[in-house]
Amino acid sequence: MAIRKIVKLGDDTLRKTSKPQESFNLRLWTLLKDMADTMYQAEGVGLAAPQVGILRRVAVIDISENRDQLIEFINPEIIWRSEETQCGREGCLSLPGRAGIVTRPKKVKVKAQDRHGEPFELEAEDLLARAICHELDHLDGVVYIDVMDREMSKEEIEADNKRQEKGNKE
Repeated sequence: MAIRKIVKLGDDTLRKTSKPQESFNLRLWTLLKDMADTMYQAEGVGLAAPQVGILRRVAVIDISENRDQLIEFINPEIIWRSEETQCGREGCLSLPGRAGIVTRPKKVKVKAQDRHGEPFELEAEDLLARAICHELDHLDGVVYIDVMDREMSKEEIEADNKRQEKGNKE
């Protein structure tokens, strides 16, 4: 298990467009494992390669409560977005302590490759759709604060955290 350093807002890497991943080998598999370990350790639900300083079109997401449903996306592309939207809180491991309200599609369809280069398609909705949009934005140098409706205050974040904790206990 190798935990990588998560780059923070202000690092130029977060503002650059990532290059396609062309090799499907041990180096990629190590990156995917390190990204998953880093995401879990930081208690995130997603992580894109630029967030660990690598300008490749690679992302990992796991929105499951048990943290046992990792999805690896290599060269992902959203091929369909619903007109119906969802509006909700987003944060980012590269912007610790901050959160914003962001409007995203309620459903998306993404095509990507797995760790072996095999193509797949995935339809997602709600939180998974939000996470996919968020992580794929990173691959194009976009951070959620670029597309947010508004930033949440510290008080709003604390109140929302308490609401979530209370909901998880019930």
